[in-house]
Amino acid sequence: MKNQFSLEINRPCSEKFNQFATTELGGLCNSCEKEVIDFSKMTSQEVISYFKNNNTKNTCGQFKKQQLTTYAPKPQLKRKYNFIKAFGFALLSFLTFNTANAQKGNPSPEKNTINIKNLQGNITVKGNVGDESGDLPGVNILLQGTNIGVETDFDGDFTFPKTLKKGDVLIFSFVGMESQKVTIQDTKSAANINLKVSMKIDSCMLLGKVAVKKVYSSKNK
Repeated sequence: MKNQFSLEINRPCSEKFNQFATTELGGLCNSCEKEVIDFSKMTSQEVISYFKNNNTKNTCGQFKKQQLTTYAPKPQLKRKYNFIKAFGFALLSFLTFNTANAQKGNPSPEKNTINIKNLQGNITVKGNVGDESGDLPGVNILLQGTNIGVETDFDGDFTFPKTLKKGDVLIFSFVGMESQKVTIQDTKSAANINLKVSMKIDSCMLLGKVAVKKVYSSKNK
């Protein structure tokens, strides 16, 4: 994907961020007399915006450990839906017309019956995982008692790869945060999961000069 970049801190600094004089975007380091940007309070989109719009050659910052990862701006969707919408509308009209005509003959109620029992045992679980700063990519989601799982994507979103049933338990885990267990009750049970920040959150902070590396991938022609 175009414009991907990764963030690293190769040599963490031993200075204490909470001892810096407060600035607009973070704090002033007395040792090097530079502003240290506090990225730990930014969302993923705010981090992307900062590194896209600023000269970041000599940027120093404070990050949560999980923020030192690969970032990819959201692609802009091209509007090529007019033909598809027109075709879909025509198809829907055709099906509606044929259904209406069919109902004038001998009705067959069994064909329109939904198997509720089947649906209750095949729940598709989707959701979003985040903390107080925003979405969390890379969160592990595992079905308890199995090896079946998935990770949240860049935006903290996930779709569990296996349909579930009422009573199944999903385990959400991430470095530096407390694991959460969610029991499936219905299709909304696992939506908007917010992992609780660990009490040891300070140990997950990294401070230092940021290395920004471009991530290249093959172009689709």
